[in-house]
Amino acid sequence: MNDVVWPEITVVDACVRRDGRGGSPTAVTDDDPAATDPDRCAVAAAAGTSHAAFVGPGRTRDGGWPVRFFTATGELSGCGHGTVAAQAVRLMRTGRAELKDRQHTGGRTFDTVAIRRPGGIEVWFDQGLVALRHPAPNEWAAIVDALGLRADDPHPQDGPRIAAPGAPRMLVPVRDRSALVRVCPHPGRLAAACRRYGLLGCFVYVPPLGDRPGAARMFAPAIGVDEDVANANSTGCLAAHLLDSTGAQTVAIEVEQGDILGRPASVLASARRGPAGITTRVGGLAVVRDGD
Repeated sequence: MNDVVWPEITVVDACVRRDGRGGSPTAVTDDDPAATDPDRCAVAAAAGTSHAAFVGPGRTRDGGWPVRFFTATGELSGCGHGTVAAQAVRLMRTGRAELKDRQHTGGRTFDTVAIRRPGGIEVWFDQGLVALRHPAPNEWAAIVDALGLRADDPHPQDGPRIAAPGAPRMLVPVRDRSALVRVCPHPGRLAAACRRYGLLGCFVYVPPLGDRPGAARMFAPAIGVDEDVANANSTGCLAAHLLDSTGAQTVAIEVEQGDILGRPASVLASARRGPAGITTRVGGLAVVRDGD
């Protein structure tokens, strides 16, 4: 690694609950063109966060601010709660009440909006098209085994789907919140299964019901995150799946995460049908707690 001295690193609690509790701690800093990817991987660990966002200088040709995301094991093609954190910091730096902009991550440029609220900074971003498919029997069997699900844990009506807003992940519905709490995956087997089938990880969830938010846990040991506090992109994928399975034209959901880890989080998402397929928007409330 190079001897990189990073600019000030800001830690943001991304996707906090409505009362300001919890959220996913995410490090945000300006990128250094002289840094190597191992240098960037070291930032999250040094900041005590699972993810780090690196905001590049200037704009891309299509008008987006470049933002890259890393865990301790490597770069991610996208990060939902990291986008919430990065755009919250960018708004803080402007001193404005609202910032409508564009972000370039993973080869894609998309719209973002950040708005100051009494409890923090509300951020929304366009996730784009989400592709959905049913897993093959061998994929599902490997994941069930690695997650340690009991025979009666899977949801009796809703089945698993593989959703890809870029990186594919498996959506795994379970019967109720008690089944969600019981999930105790074997990290090594789950990482191996995810690598074998090209999956980012597994988003185990209880669907929203009426006015009650859904609940979820995200396991991604293949990218160095045994359990994620909040996985915003997977919440967008769930919105796409619910839209597809119900035949509705639009869906809006809230999903609670992070309770098992003592970091309660909440992610919002909406999905709609368009000429090209199902597109989603994902949002969350961020609290900037260090730096800036």
